[in-house]
Amino acid sequence: MSRRASRVVVVGGGPSGLSAAMALRMAGVAEVLVVDREREAGGVPRHTGHWGFGIRDLRRVTTGPRYARQWVARAEDAGVTVLPETSVTAWIGPTTVRATRPDGIWELDASAVVLATGCRERPRTARLIPGDRPAGIYTTGSLQRAVFLAGLPVGSRAVVIGAEHVSFSAVLTLAHAGARAVALVTEHPADQTFALLRRATTGLRRVPVHTLSRVRSVIGRGRVEAVEVEDLERGTVQRIACDTLVCSGDWIPEHELARLGEIMIDPGTRGPRIDGQGRTSRRGVFAVGNLIHAAEAADVASRCGAAAAAAVCQFLADGQWQEQPVSIAVEDPLAWISPNAVEPSGAGVPHGRYLLRVTRAAGPGALEVRQGERRLGVQRVGRLMPNRRVSLSPAWLGDVDPHGPTLRAQLV
Repeated sequence: MSRRASRVVVVGGGPSGLSAAMALRMAGVAEVLVVDREREAGGVPRHTGHWGFGIRDLRRVTTGPRYARQWVARAEDAGVTVLPETSVTAWIGPTTVRATRPDGIWELDASAVVLATGCRERPRTARLIPGDRPAGIYTTGSLQRAVFLAGLPVGSRAVVIGAEHVSFSAVLTLAHAGARAVALVTEHPADQTFALLRRATTGLRRVPVHTLSRVRSVIGRGRVEAVEVEDLERGTVQRIACDTLVCSGDWIPEHELARLGEIMIDPGTRGPRIDGQGRTSRRGVFAVGNLIHAAEAADVASRCGAAAAAAVCQFLADGQWQEQPVSIAVEDPLAWISPNAVEPSGAGVPHGRYLLRVTRAAGPGALEVRQGERRLGVQRVGRLMPNRRVSLSPAWLGDVDPHGPTLRAQLV
């Protein structure tokens, strides 16, 4: 067994992990190690071949693969050590992890650990879609890997479950592979993407979007032959012939390593509970990116990683850790808020604003934050849609009672 000591170990070589590592090196942290389970670091953008990456962080528009390569190069140029094909499998100390590599088992010892393991889409099995079990069923991520990394055929006619941003990008991935999307299916009353993306994908290709609908069953023996789509309003069912089914969206954080470390999980985000500095419930362990708020754009995740570097440096310098932050809960129709805890100092948030999601279309109205009977802050909002980001000003942080009850965010 090999052993390696670093000042900071970053688990996950996507945009948030690489940006956190680069920021740490730029702040003077001597030894920063990034480990990633893939053959190449870079995260999901490596196999996302469309444009639209880098606007917020690199200040330019590029494709996913080029964006990933640029972040790897920036981190390595800053002096970060990047180890691909390295899977972290266990905790063997407060900030020591065990990893497997092609050359054996390693123990990675650090003064601090940054978890940047990202998120994934829930597959067909997790969505409890009944029917046959044929070939030809993908998540958007596995579809992109098949098309852009492996160059594999993925069929000719596809139905896409979901109608958020990534669902519409799946239409472009299918077209790149020579396949045609014949329908998008969503249980929501409307799609949740931008008008420009909608026109550039389903609009140009005349792909129908079935709202208030769900895929009720999959039909096919060797390969998908059709799906049954149920109209949730009328109760009618139609059969759509296809040879490919893509399950898009419905994100869940890659939180297995956090759970192994007995880190507190927020029931809303289903990722680690963090305070405004990215600190988890485990001393010396931070969490960033889409592990804490699945799923934001890559450049939003990268900025989150960079923002956490200051808190990591502070911990390395003084060893101080806020053990009892005040939790933040949400009420329907809010699905989650990130960060989901406030440290007593009330200092900062990773993006400068809190991020929220809703479970269903709601508003207009006002987002309100309360602690017990006290109203700390209120912010007007317009129409809110599922899978679309909502932001909340942190101007109320200074009024939080560090010894008071749980904070509550609600739409009124």
